[in-house]
Amino acid sequence: MPKHFLMCRPDYFTVEYAINPWMHPEAGADRDVAVRQWECLKSAYEELGHRVSLIDPIDGLPDMVFAANGALVVGGRVYGARFAYPQRAAEGPAYLRWFTERGYPAAEAEHVNEGEGDFLTLDDVILAGTGFRTDVVAHQEAQEYLGRPVISLKLVDPRFYHLDTALFPLDGHNVAYYPDAFSPGSLTVLRRMFPDAVVATAEDAEVLGLNAVSDGTNVVINAEASNLQLELKRRGYEVIPIDLSELRKAGGGPKCCTLEIRGEN
Repeated sequence: MPKHFLMCRPDYFTVEYAINPWMHPEAGADRDVAVRQWECLKSAYEELGHRVSLIDPIDGLPDMVFAANGALVVGGRVYGARFAYPQRAAEGPAYLRWFTERGYPAAEAEHVNEGEGDFLTLDDVILAGTGFRTDVVAHQEAQEYLGRPVISLKLVDPRFYHLDTALFPLDGHNVAYYPDAFSPGSLTVLRRMFPDAVVATAEDAEVLGLNAVSDGTNVVINAEASNLQLELKRRGYEVIPIDLSELRKAGGGPKCCTLEIRGEN
């Protein structure tokens, strides 16, 4: 079934501060390369039959390209983001405004959360990350607003600071994940919930191979995640490798650039 994605062109992309281990301002980033790579990602979605809407980028918000962090949308209802770092604080209101201007019912969050960066939606539950960016009480806030069960998972490796860097839904019932990103208790939960999950290697996790987008048939994934691509193909998925190496300099991959709009207003 075609999906609806919100994306933001990286017109103002740069790496000018460091708020995660991937970011090295002294090394810089090439905005033009980032735009070309992002355009390839957008085209890949459109070629798969998905609908892509765009939010206008804002000068001074270089990370706004990472649209997944801007909100969580389930059943046409929007739970807004409240960013942990002041450098990104203005992104939350910008994304919320985009939705409210289009008639979506939306709630401004009281607690720190970074949208789909830490909330990943399956058919029956929402998996929610905490430990680095999203406050665990935001999990409860999201559950109350959206009316979906929320399962809290604790992240322990600062390289995988958002849940979407360590796990992605394969479909509405199964996931792929990197075990070492999670606390022992959270790993036990994942093993209980998803006994048939795809388990990624360290090599694939370290190129943000888990920051992928699946529509249940096709998986759009960072090109360097070679082992994970082979396993997905073995499981019957069509794999679409994308080079987002420039955006990875800020800790982003395909999923970071992609906010799914579930249910229409």
